[in-house]
Amino acid sequence: MLMAQQHRIRFSDSVQSGAFIFPLSDRSEPFEESGLTEKIKKFVQVHRNCFLLLQAPCNGKREQEILTLIQNRFFASNLRILPVRNNAEIVKGMLTIAKATSKPHVDMIRHRMSLARAHIIESSPVWEMLRDRL
Repeated sequence: MLMAQQHRIRFSDSVQSGAFIFPLSDRSEPFEESGLTEKIKKFVQVHRNCFLLLQAPCNGKREQEILTLIQNRFFASNLRILPVRNNAEIVKGMLTIAKATSKPHVDMIRHRMSLARAHIIESSPVWEMLRDRL
């Protein structure tokens, strides 16, 4: 799908064999036995900005349990987890992450967040009340 949209795909020796920067995981064995946690752990150790797109076609009880386990396990790490339902969402997520983390867009996003924060502080009744008390 990425090649069809004329996106370049790079391969790297620094990525562990069997691991992908944007993994698509189709596992039938139990989560605890899959070794996925160890692969994610190694991935987080090697890369500074980690995004994990977890594919689950539906958000059933088992999928929610696995997502919760992974989130709890890597809560304090630099891993950002995005649940996706299909290949189209994976590609969309990959493109959004790539765009949002590229240098010109990061600066623009930070600037917009700064403006939004300033606007919220200026127009918030809570902040007005706190200012009046100080």
